[in-house]
Amino acid sequence: MAMENYASRNIDKIHTDVLSQSRQACYKARDAFFACLEKESGKKPTEIGSVGLQYPAECKNSRAEFEKNCRPAWVKHFDRLHCRNKTSQRLLEDKETRRGPLLLPQPYTFKPTSST
Repeated sequence: MAMENYASRNIDKIHTDVLSQSRQACYKARDAFFACLEKESGKKPTEIGSVGLQYPAECKNSRAEFEKNCRPAWVKHFDRLHCRNKTSQRLLEDKETRRGPLLLPQPYTFKPTSST
């Protein structure tokens, strides 16, 4: 019943933020923001986005543009995706030190006997 009421209320409303042009604007703003993050990656993050994403103050304008052009759910989704990709990338880059089985120092428990 609730869905019927919702559908009957918004039957003529066009959600312009999901149209192709709006999606393209969202994607451009997203790409600009994440490019800024990569460019300013050496600087200390001082601002906090959604889902714990931190970014430097130099990217504040591109973040505002990103949030303006995209739905909040999309912003949250793209932030999560970026954080997950960065974590995966960091783990893959660190694979040289984590390759193979874990080597623990083993105590010398037996002495070879000399065969005579």
